[in-house]
Amino acid sequence: MRRNRRAGALGFFIENGRMTATSSRLARLTLYIGRGVLDSHMQNRSKWTSVIAATLAVQAGLAAFAAPDALAADGTKNYRVYQNDKPLRDFQTSAGAIAYAKGFAYAHVERITGRQWVWDDFPRYKVYENGISSPGREFRTLREAEQFAAKTRFAQIRDLEAPGFLESKFPHFQVYQGDKSVASWSFATLAEAKKAAGAYAGAHIIDLSTNQWVWDNISDARAAALRQSAPTYGVVKDGVPVGGKAYGFLLDAERAANGLAGATVVNNATGQVVHRNAPTFTVMQSGPAVASFFGIDGAIAYAKKLAGATVMKDGLSWWTNVPYLTAFQGNALLRTFNARKSAVAYAAGYKNASVVTADGRTIWSNAKTLTYLGWNGVADTDTVLAQLGRTQGLNIDSPSWFELAAADGSFTDDSDPGLAASLRASGIKLTPLVSNRFDAKLTSAFLRDPAAQATFIAKLVARLAQLNVAGVNVDFEGLAGGDRARYTSFVRSLTSAAHKAGLTVSIDLPRGDVLWDAQTAYDQAALAGIADMIVLMAYDQHWEGSDQAGSVADLAWTEEGVRQFLAYGIPRGKLMLGIPFYVREWRVNAAGGIVDSKALLMKSLGALIRSTGASGVFDAASGQTKYRYAGSDGYTHVFWSETAETVKARVAIAKKYDLAGVAAWRLGFEQTELWPLLLQLK
Repeated sequence: MRRNRRAGALGFFIENGRMTATSSRLARLTLYIGRGVLDSHMQNRSKWTSVIAATLAVQAGLAAFAAPDALAADGTKNYRVYQNDKPLRDFQTSAGAIAYAKGFAYAHVERITGRQWVWDDFPRYKVYENGISSPGREFRTLREAEQFAAKTRFAQIRDLEAPGFLESKFPHFQVYQGDKSVASWSFATLAEAKKAAGAYAGAHIIDLSTNQWVWDNISDARAAALRQSAPTYGVVKDGVPVGGKAYGFLLDAERAANGLAGATVVNNATGQVVHRNAPTFTVMQSGPAVASFFGIDGAIAYAKKLAGATVMKDGLSWWTNVPYLTAFQGNALLRTFNARKSAVAYAAGYKNASVVTADGRTIWSNAKTLTYLGWNGVADTDTVLAQLGRTQGLNIDSPSWFELAAADGSFTDDSDPGLAASLRASGIKLTPLVSNRFDAKLTSAFLRDPAAQATFIAKLVARLAQLNVAGVNVDFEGLAGGDRARYTSFVRSLTSAAHKAGLTVSIDLPRGDVLWDAQTAYDQAALAGIADMIVLMAYDQHWEGSDQAGSVADLAWTEEGVRQFLAYGIPRGKLMLGIPFYVREWRVNAAGGIVDSKALLMKSLGALIRSTGASGVFDAASGQTKYRYAGSDGYTHVFWSETAETVKARVAIAKKYDLAGVAAWRLGFEQTELWPLLLQLK
């Protein structure tokens, strides 16, 4: 396997106070403590106990000085600030997030893990004026809404978490002078209307709820004179004059029109319609019109008997009991809600879901998709294409094209321009892998030679640019702990050159552990501040040289690795979770001792279980099924299975912590049927 390292108790050596991960490529495990050497050959099992004891002693010492510093420097950002549904910034504390969020309208704070809603400044009340409102009329408290409404002639206050209006004042009477009126001559009460009309000669008042003339200050003599004057008003229906009669007194024309549904009164001199016998308010239920009314009060009274009703006038909603929030999946309406908490909780149960206000503002969404990266593990074009042909939803492909060849910075190049062009056309981003042969001695010499690094970087970046790929995936493993600063410096130089060429840089890092990470060559926090993406290789928990059988990556160990990387301050949007498409089968002798182990491909496990009659028992500690069978070689064979369910659980971890995506080692090891599931899980 490419990934052969120990992230548990034994996968390191200490040299001059630095720790280096070892590889199963080594035939032995060597612990360097100060200037003394404890050498244990893996073939010599009689010495293994002493090696373990020494290792545990080293671990204890490391725990004494490394753990407090690591924990004290926890940089995990646990809270995210959103404006509407768009993330703005992450913070370690809720207090910091809330303080920042207060500088934005329609902001809210969520705990990133699990997307728990923590705080928001969303309005609870909204003031309308006869169907019209705006963001400036939205308020957190009822008191604020009432203070604003008091400045408005006709205000309606809506509790956005309840149907209808909490408080409302509508116009019920309209003052006219002759056949002229203006919007400001609308009044809530007849007394107010009379008081205003008294200032005008020849005024009258229409009761808007009945569409009837209810008061005027026209004397009987003046009314008689108007009736004797030249006819001015005609009654029209459907564009045709009715009754062949015209009227000099407007009241007579309106009375005639009110006896004929749909009729209007027209001023024949101006051609203007001055009165309509047609309801102005329409009650809608889930779209269709169900009733019409002259007055708002009657319309509301009727609408209150219906679910999902709205009172409309002139294209504006004057009243509604339709909930303010709607949950969507894509463009499909799921359900409406009054309360934000209920709406978000419901929408969270769907993929590609959102919560949208009645005004079209999206306040929550989970539409983000995970990025999937696949390592090919090979350079051969035909093999790569065959691997890709089985995938669905893969975003990034990483063939093993480049490898450091010598300390002078020369490297092997197995790239294929044709494949690069093909993947570019297909929409898959290409970030070829460059490795270091997992050779600590070679890499140390290389990292100590600035000229060699300059040559390597210049030629590699030039080739990547020539291939027109998206970026490069750096996989330098097995490094000496003493090269920590030098490796960070190298990555900084490479990334700077790559960025100038329009290329991205991702760095593969072993899972490790907070107890000793500070003594290895990998400065997680520093590298995350340089590279575009960090890939956490969360596998090889138990590897070829392990002293006990176990899972390649149990689920709890995987999740703890994610938490530790986040604690280094690595941004969630910069962290991908590496997952295994393989397992390790162990041969165990009658005494329970490890004989050896080998890697098994995920796709081969079903056939192996069937052919051997292996029995499986769920192992709660690993979250996987542990299989066992008696081999024809006289040994007991044991392995922890990797299945669609365990892959699903690993993807769930990436989602739980809102990581950028998932990277799989490696393509071709998995069954084809896994990819439709992965596509659905995105």
